[in-house]
Amino acid sequence: MTTARSTFQPAKVSKTRYDGFAMLLHWVLAVAIIGAFGVGLYMTDLPISPTRLKLYNWHKWAGVTILAVSALRLLWRLTHRPPADLPMPAWQARAAHLVHGLLYLAFFAVPLSGWAYSSAAGFPVVWFGVLPLPNLVAPDKELAHTLKEAHELLAYGLAALVLAHLGAVVKHMVLDRDGLLQRMLPGRG
Repeated sequence: MTTARSTFQPAKVSKTRYDGFAMLLHWVLAVAIIGAFGVGLYMTDLPISPTRLKLYNWHKWAGVTILAVSALRLLWRLTHRPPADLPMPAWQARAAHLVHGLLYLAFFAVPLSGWAYSSAAGFPVVWFGVLPLPNLVAPDKELAHTLKEAHELLAYGLAALVLAHLGAVVKHMVLDRDGLLQRMLPGRG
């Protein structure tokens, strides 16, 4: 007698590397965040012009895309175990987990604060110029000012976390030479 087996098979987990989809989400998010941050810095100093308005729209589109990719990445991370931590002192492992947790928090806080700022300022978010998104808050000039400052502060916080993350990667590459970077690079490990 045979027993019925579930057709659901848990995702295979490599002991030393992230799976390909996790890598894809990581690198897409990295490029999008760096691009959105760069555009955000550049556009704020431009005079009011069609170029500035176009860049603000691109920045909003990038923010909504970052939010969507972040949600997908978080869902993937919650349903797929990452490779085991590399051997390192306990304080470094705690710091790595703290920075990763704060990065995930910032992946959501930065675009949501920008969307709320845009809503409070009375400028709708229309994703890729096609899909109008609902306002997160009612138009309110005072609130818009506060949300703009919060968005900027959170964006700079995210940039600092990214730099800390990159610093740790360089440390693992140059000092530890423990193969940390290969865990997130496509190709053979």
